[in-house]
Amino acid sequence: MKLQLRRPLVFFDLETTGVNIGTDRIVEISMVKIMPDQTEIVRTHRVNPCRHIPIEASRIHGIYDKDVQNEPDFKTLAPEVAAFLKDCDLAGYNLLKFDVPLLMEEFMRVDFDFSLRGVKIVDVQNIFHKMEPRTLSAAYRFYCGERLENAHTAEADTIATLRVLEAQLDRYKDTPYIDKDEVESFPVVNDVDKLAAFSTGGRNVDLAGHIVLNDNDEEVFAFGKHKGETVRSVFRKERNYYDWMMKAEFPLYTKKVITQIYEAEYLKDFGKII
Repeated sequence: MKLQLRRPLVFFDLETTGVNIGTDRIVEISMVKIMPDQTEIVRTHRVNPCRHIPIEASRIHGIYDKDVQNEPDFKTLAPEVAAFLKDCDLAGYNLLKFDVPLLMEEFMRVDFDFSLRGVKIVDVQNIFHKMEPRTLSAAYRFYCGERLENAHTAEADTIATLRVLEAQLDRYKDTPYIDKDEVESFPVVNDVDKLAAFSTGGRNVDLAGHIVLNDNDEEVFAFGKHKGETVRSVFRKERNYYDWMMKAEFPLYTKKVITQIYEAEYLKDFGKII
């Protein structure tokens, strides 16, 4: 089943120096843009991370230091990547936990203003894990009936993810999903908004999921000694916790979120003083 789109949808995948969102770098990005008329546009870029690629990472994706030494760095590529993603929704495999946060880190690291406001995100992995828990290679074999060749290359993985989503639309068209509250629904439908809502699921405030919304729509910590406590209450009683987070190796986007909350609390207190 082909995707029904109201605006372009970009599938993308990153190969990186590692899995730390705050410190690792992109070495390859592949993007497949699906237009509403089903036209497909593919862009793949090797990226010089300006640092050594650990051998453990190279053994997975096959990209070594010598392969990227003459490639542009992300600062050079940022305008082109942003232009390709402009006015598009996003899709990919494990996009929410890794690829989107790391891509945003790269944009912020080079002071490039790229916003996700209004962007719908479809995470094919979350649909897959909720309906048929497996890996991308297994998903491709399960849904498409073929072996995934060249797995762990950005372009092969990106195109495979697109084919898996198309197959999911066919397979789960009339398949019910029963959530933890025993509520039945039919969420896998040919609509990016609904797919995004189903595959995203969580209530993250920052991209990495360190700050989430509770049942009262308040920002709370999802980690550490203050897990479950509202960010505002922690910053009011322990302001040095904000300083610690800003100095620690948290993603830049997480630091941006907590800074907005911290400054809002500071300005509110300042208003009371004057």
